[in-house]
Amino acid sequence: MKTEFVDVNETRKNVRVEIAPDVVSAEIDRIARDYSRKARVPGFRPGKTPPRVIKQRFKDQILHDVVHDLIPRAVDDALREKGLEAVDTPDVRDIMIEEGQPLTFTASFDTLPSFDPGDLSTIRFRRASNAINEEAVQLALQRLRDRAARFEPVEGRGVEPGDTVVLDLERRDGSRDSAHTQAEPGAREPAHKQADARLPDIHKDVSIELGAKANPPGFDEELLGLELGATKAFTIHYPADYPIGELANTDVSYTVTVKGLKRRVLPELDDEFAKDLGEFDTLDALTARVREDLEHEAKHAAEREDRAELMKQLATRLPFEVPASMVDRDVDRRLEEFARRLIDQRIDPRQAGIDWNTFRESQREVAREAVAAALVLDEITRREQLDVTEDEVEREVGRYAERSGRTPAAVRAALEKEGGIARVHAGLRREKSIDFVLARATIAGDS
Repeated sequence: MKTEFVDVNETRKNVRVEIAPDVVSAEIDRIARDYSRKARVPGFRPGKTPPRVIKQRFKDQILHDVVHDLIPRAVDDALREKGLEAVDTPDVRDIMIEEGQPLTFTASFDTLPSFDPGDLSTIRFRRASNAINEEAVQLALQRLRDRAARFEPVEGRGVEPGDTVVLDLERRDGSRDSAHTQAEPGAREPAHKQADARLPDIHKDVSIELGAKANPPGFDEELLGLELGATKAFTIHYPADYPIGELANTDVSYTVTVKGLKRRVLPELDDEFAKDLGEFDTLDALTARVREDLEHEAKHAAEREDRAELMKQLATRLPFEVPASMVDRDVDRRLEEFARRLIDQRIDPRQAGIDWNTFRESQREVAREAVAAALVLDEITRREQLDVTEDEVEREVGRYAERSGRTPAAVRAALEKEGGIARVHAGLRREKSIDFVLARATIAGDS
């Protein structure tokens, strides 16, 4: 076998391969014998068709099978001889095959050269703050009060800001009606469509809290002062920059009837409130738990921010362009994860109104940076011979088991069945590499 390697760039390689005619002919003969045993050819008994006839009758299929068998082996041999490893399946083209002639083709592939990640102590950044101030604690307590709020009926007055009003509501698109009245004579839509356009949307017992962000512009003001049993009709104009495009720059007519009026009442922030939550004897105990939870969240948020900054700086140390095939694979993974999150929220990704091509392109640069950082980490792992022990894997499996409420043996069996042990190894190795880099980086704010 003859090979000729050409460097397209630092990571992309082409190899031109020529497989000797005798090897090709031997493979053609072998596959032809297989066809002869199985094929039924008119005029010949099964298994007795001459090889010449088989080769003529099944020429295209036989040559296809020869290519399918010889090329992957030839590519593997060529890469192994050069000490190269492809990061993805090589792209094979320009295949030429004919009996009695050499099989020639070109394979293009990406590979990763060894490189020096540089002096890790020159990685510098300021550790993200995880401090929690008193204002954050008070805001968290206020959110607990908001969730514990109760609604009390209001009598003897009209609607005021902050009230919750129970309404029967009719909604009619005034702009659409006017468009029909202004249509030229004869330019009429089918009768059923005209009727649909003028039919109001009717909603019963709708609860609307005045001041809510979702309320239409000017809607709250129209309700102020209305008393129980009152009916009012009014029109709302949606501005041209309204975020819901189909309503922007339209007029919508509403007719409302007030059926109930409630006022939201917050509990006092005291020891009784803390006891009502079930776990605390005093407000001080509740406040201490809130502060502890916020500090825990802030610590993990700061760690994620530190890691993001570290990975960003590591990405700049890759001395060559990230192979396009690796970026594409990471973009695919990101889109699959996003689609899976939509499905978990009971949203059909195909009906979500997302321009997937635009979304895909928006993920390309962040994917490129993430892959670059991972490649630098992998090179550090290789150079420093960082590895994971079986004891570390067992401890990680034990943590999985504790979180899921299963036994370590059951978790390990499930991981082995799904090929997940390798992922555990890879994840632990990556974490060990990150810890290695952090221990050598210069981080302001370290104690």
